Amino acid sequence: MPRFERFEQIEAWQKARQLAQAVYDACSDARFARDFPLGDQIRRGAISVMASISEGFGRSGDREFLHFLAVAKGSVHEAGSHLYVALDQGYVTPERFAELQAQAAEVGRTIGGLMEYLRRSGTKGGRLRPVQPPDA
Repeated sequence: MPRFERFEQIEAWQKARQLAQAVYDACSDARFARDFPLGDQIRRGAISVMASISEGFGRSGDREFLHFLAVAKGSVHEAGSHLYVALDQGYVTPERFAELQAQAAEVGRTIGGLMEYLRRSGTKGGRLRPVQPPDA
């Protein structure tokens, strides 16, 4: 089975990076940009997903990695919740909202698949982990 040696190889991190870019793009809209507190909070949530995945990967074993993946998954939901405020304030269109929510849901599923794989794999410790869980 292929293994990854760097967090950049983790599919969940790659998708989280794409989500962060999409969130930044949405926040750059003129009306959204003026609501600094909301924009800052939603950007922080999206950034936290990436950061938690990479931080967990850098820890000593799968137990810690699983913990940080759980934190990352929580941050996906946080960003998704903030998107509702953006929708309600008219900062994003319903179509853009649906796109961002779908992207966030995909990131959450990918993280969940990796978590489930790690729980079932029996792999303990080390930094070499599977590239992609089967059927995730």
